Amino acid sequence: MSTSASAPARRALEIACAAVGLDAGSAEPVRLTENQIWRLPSERVIVRIARAGQAAATRREVRVARWLAQHEVPAVRLANVPQPLDADGRPVTFWEELPPQEHGTSVDVAELLLQIHALPVQELELGYLDPFVRIAERLQEASTLAEDDRAWLHSLCQDLTAAWADRPAGRDDCAVHGDAWPGNFVLLVGGGRRVMDLERFSIGPPEWDLVSTAVRATTTGAVTEAEYDAFCTVYGYDVTEWPGYEILAGARELRMATYAAQHAASNPAWAGEAKYRVDCLRGRHGPRPWQWKGIM
Repeated sequence: MSTSASAPARRALEIACAAVGLDAGSAEPVRLTENQIWRLPSERVIVRIARAGQAAATRREVRVARWLAQHEVPAVRLANVPQPLDADGRPVTFWEELPPQEHGTSVDVAELLLQIHALPVQELELGYLDPFVRIAERLQEASTLAEDDRAWLHSLCQDLTAAWADRPAGRDDCAVHGDAWPGNFVLLVGGGRRVMDLERFSIGPPEWDLVSTAVRATTTGAVTEAEYDAFCTVYGYDVTEWPGYEILAGARELRMATYAAQHAASNPAWAGEAKYRVDCLRGRHGPRPWQWKGIM
């Protein structure tokens, strides 16, 4: 963590904690990237400091958390303090700290998605899914990529955006998590599961959530054939058989490639992985599945 990155983060943390009567003195950084995550060990609270300009999204995240609690969906819970609030121009939320956890299995993801996709969406204004949110900003920050690769990714994004607007009909729209990978559907040590990272909840095609696991099977090689079969059996549907699969899979791959490229700009250790992902998409490393390594 660089001094230039940590000083503003610490300042926002101290302002936020003081406003709600929490002690930031022993705070520990968990992750300082697009969204800054801090742990208050004495309070058993997690503080999440979002990017400037994300006040509306943060208010929606708080509404979603309360809505999920109302419907007894096993998700992260808000700490009992007034929120969200502004700290040094950045929206801040406070969450109950979870016990130690590990990534969920594909079956865990399928079971929790069934519960999320069945929620009564008319109760809450979520906004409609945008699979391409922040892609342009990520590419602008992707300074380790060659200009030719950045231009190619911009063109790919434009093509996929047009295809998304004209995608084939699929299953009925519902509440979608937006980033349904096992790191956001965790198993608690000692029992229980939790849905995490609620910022991308929206209304949209359930296929978008299902594509996350399918891409891990068909693109990155992180999910075995047996694990994917179990996922489809539990959910009751194989999204790869939907005619629009390639469109949403392409959007998910684009998000994964630009995420790596954005963060490679501040962490050179990820530059090789970012370039590899782009090279794969450009046909320089043979057919899928590729072995993409996790970022962060």
